[in-house]
Amino acid sequence: MDRFQNILLVGCGNMAGAMLEGWLAGGIPASRFTVVDPHRAEVPAGVTLLKELPDARFDAVMLGIKPQGLDGAAPAIAPLVGKGTVLFSILAGVEFDSLAARFPDAGAIVRIMPNLAAAIRKSPIALDSRGLDEMGRAAVTAMMEKLGTPEWLAGEELFDSVTALAGCGPAFVYRFIDSLAAGAVALGLDEGQSRRLAVAMVEGAAQLAAASPFSPGELADKVASPGGSTRAGMNVLDEGGGLAKVVAAAMEASRDRNAEMAAEARKS
Repeated sequence: MDRFQNILLVGCGNMAGAMLEGWLAGGIPASRFTVVDPHRAEVPAGVTLLKELPDARFDAVMLGIKPQGLDGAAPAIAPLVGKGTVLFSILAGVEFDSLAARFPDAGAIVRIMPNLAAAIRKSPIALDSRGLDEMGRAAVTAMMEKLGTPEWLAGEELFDSVTALAGCGPAFVYRFIDSLAAGAVALGLDEGQSRRLAVAMVEGAAQLAAASPFSPGELADKVASPGGSTRAGMNVLDEGGGLAKVVAAAMEASRDRNAEMAAEARKS
C-alpha cells in the first residue's frame, strides 16, 4: 500500500497547484488530498478545500506557502506535523535546520525542488531528506515520479545550484523562446506564427535531446554543418563564449539569491 494516503497541502499557489494537477493526472486519487488555502475559490473535483487548518492527522504535510510567510504560519501548522507525518517543503532557500526548528516533532523532512512542468508530469525534481529511511525514500520517489524525473541530491548544499538550473531554468528557456520568436519577426515573419514555430521547435529539440544518446552539444554540432547557415548563427552565439557567459551569470545570480534567502530564514 502507498505510504501517503492522506496528504495536506498548506497553500496551493502556482507551484503547489501544478504538483496537485500532476499527481491527479498521474492517477493518485483526489480523495487523498486536502488543501488549505483561503485565497483559492476552487480545487479539482474530489479534493477537499478548506479555508482554515483542520484538526486532523496526515501522512504528509506539504508547505506550499511563500517562504517569507513561514514564521507567521508555522506555529499553527506545527501541531499537525507529528511523529507519523512526513513534512514536504517546496520553500526555496529554507533549509533543514530552519524547518526542524519550526517543526520539531516531524517524523521526517523532505525538501523538494520541482518546477511548473509538474502539472504535465515533465518536471525535474530535486530531493533531499532528513530522518527518512530507505523505505520512506522509495515511497517519496514513487510519488514524485508522478510529476516527472526525481533526482536525490548528494547533500542539501546543492539545492541552491539545482534551483538555479531546474527551478529558475524554465524562465530562462522561455526568455530564449521569446527572443527566437522576436528574431523571426525582425526577419519578416508574422508574430503569432513566429511564436508557434519557436515553441514547436524547442519542444521537438528538447524531446530529441531527451531521447538521443548524444549530448546537447554534440547534437548542436550535428545540426550545424561546416559553412552552413546554422553554423553562421552559432558562430554569433559562441563568439567570445557570449551565450555561455550570459547563462552562467544568470544561474550564478539565481544561486546566490537562493543562498541569501536561506541566510535570511536562518536569522528569523
